Amino acid sequence: MTTLGRYLSRQILYATLFVLVAFLALFAFFDLISELGDVGKAGYGLPQAFAYVLLSIPGHVYELFPIVVLIGTLYALADLAAKSEYTVMRTAGLSAATAAKALLPLGFAFVAATALVGELVTPFAERAAQAVRVGAMGAIIGQELRSGVWIKSDTRIVNIGTVRTDGSIANVRLYEFDAGYRLASIRDAAEGRNVRDNVWRLTDVVETRFQRDSASVERMPELDWTSVLTPELLSVLTVDPQRMTAWDLVRYLRHLAQNNQRTDRYEIALWKKVLYPFAALVMMGLALPAAYVQARQGAIGVKVFAGIMVGVVFHGLNSLASHLGILQGWPPLLAAVLPSALFLVAAVATLWWVERR
Repeated sequence: MTTLGRYLSRQILYATLFVLVAFLALFAFFDLISELGDVGKAGYGLPQAFAYVLLSIPGHVYELFPIVVLIGTLYALADLAAKSEYTVMRTAGLSAATAAKALLPLGFAFVAATALVGELVTPFAERAAQAVRVGAMGAIIGQELRSGVWIKSDTRIVNIGTVRTDGSIANVRLYEFDAGYRLASIRDAAEGRNVRDNVWRLTDVVETRFQRDSASVERMPELDWTSVLTPELLSVLTVDPQRMTAWDLVRYLRHLAQNNQRTDRYEIALWKKVLYPFAALVMMGLALPAAYVQARQGAIGVKVFAGIMVGVVFHGLNSLASHLGILQGWPPLLAAVLPSALFLVAAVATLWWVERR
């Protein structure tokens, strides 16, 4: 790497880290405000809320990093342009293509960092964060078993075979114990839906009650069940493809295929998992033309604001493409690559335009 390349990379790296810290502080503040509403419930106090917010940070890093790279690169290059440093570099023979080539190592470092955070840090941090919240709420939950989700609260153990993405549950079994921890009853339900707060309406219920020397069976079309399980907690237990590692997505896709279930949502998520880190490289290319717009110090804020708006558009388009891909039946690869491809075309076209000026 040339001296100019190292200098540009250093400036962009410092600016990107500064923007990242600022964004994380802002999002952590909003997360903490959101958690304060649950402080005081059961054993969930301020220490648990702070732990939950801290463990949620890696997820924000993964989601925000392409936008942070865009804003950090825009700020660094706009600052160099405002100080006429980039003009001197261009006079010394630094073309747009040469600058882009010099910044490639930093761009690929950003790609690697995004991939590592998304694969190695975020899934485990999210799991630990939910363990803190759920444990403080007075329940013990195990969800890594083939038999489904297990929930223990007081004298009741619940097994949920399937947690659906629409918020409903299926194949529910409730084990009720008496004060001496002897099995008192078993309730089997085909399905369940939340009707209010932590009340669930179970359907096709078969209840078996155990007495000392006998057992009785009762069938009920519906039964309201009050549980520690809330919709918020259920959303944590739902298999969210955006929070799964690539290997977990591959295994889950095999499971869905073996059971003849739809896989398009998870195929899109897998392709996005593979391609999303490269969005940081695309964003660097999109920000590079900012160095060719001569402006004084006061215009840097305008460029940064424009970068924020572009980042918001990218984030929204990324989510929109996934939903459209599912609704319209697009090939999973197309739905995953479309936002980054559009922004890459815009970056190349803009670089070509400023080079021809």
